[in-house]
Amino acid sequence: ILHSQSLIGGKNIIKTNLSANALQNYNITYERSLNHFVSLSASYSSMPKRNLPFKGLVKQFIDNPNIDFNNFKVANNAITLEGRFYLGLQKMSGIYIAPYARFGTMNVDIPVNYTYNVPVGILTVPVTPPPAILTGSIHSKSLGAYVGMQYQLLTKLVLDIWVIGGHYGTSDGSLQYKAPLLTPNSALDEIKRTVDQTNAKPFSLTTSIVQNMDGTKSVVTKSDGPWAGIRGAGITVGLRF
Repeated sequence: ILHSQSLIGGKNIIKTNLSANALQNYNITYERSLNHFVSLSASYSSMPKRNLPFKGLVKQFIDNPNIDFNNFKVANNAITLEGRFYLGLQKMSGIYIAPYARFGTMNVDIPVNYTYNVPVGILTVPVTPPPAILTGSIHSKSLGAYVGMQYQLLTKLVLDIWVIGGHYGTSDGSLQYKAPLLTPNSALDEIKRTVDQTNAKPFSLTTSIVQNMDGTKSVVTKSDGPWAGIRGAGITVGLRF
């Protein structure tokens, strides 16, 4: 009996969110009880590079017809630090309120279609090369809170349901297209002009052409702005020990 109570009343839980895993956002969380009402946890999540999910939603925030959203690639990883305040009498069980801090990195490959003119005698001929692919990372820092319910189903099995919550913070990033050697300046100017047409409010974008040490040139876009997300409708299972 004492051994069974020790298993049920363990101070540690290792768990994973099945809802996120189904979306290829793989994750693991460690939760540690401090007392009957409070616990601390740390989570790590990672999504391998894939085609952009929720393209329709993203297009509402990134308005540029020259961006090829069908070949837009994205990956991300995040570390989340969380405190939980349980409203029930059992340790790490019942309804809880959880404030948290999240630190994320999103890696992207963004194809940009463009056309530039080449002088041929007294004429100019339009040339449409392969898309310029802007690659880089966007870093975010956010604070938030959510409400959930956690219950013990069996001796070691735990069910954790995230109900609703969200976070808000800031982000900054840098994207770069490194042009091949001997790329004409007119092509680089057109890439910059095309990127400058992007309406990504409330994000601020600043694009420039820079000289690289190896003699090539790059189109570099800097971004900064707010960062927000919804956390909820998640089903997590874990083992308590």
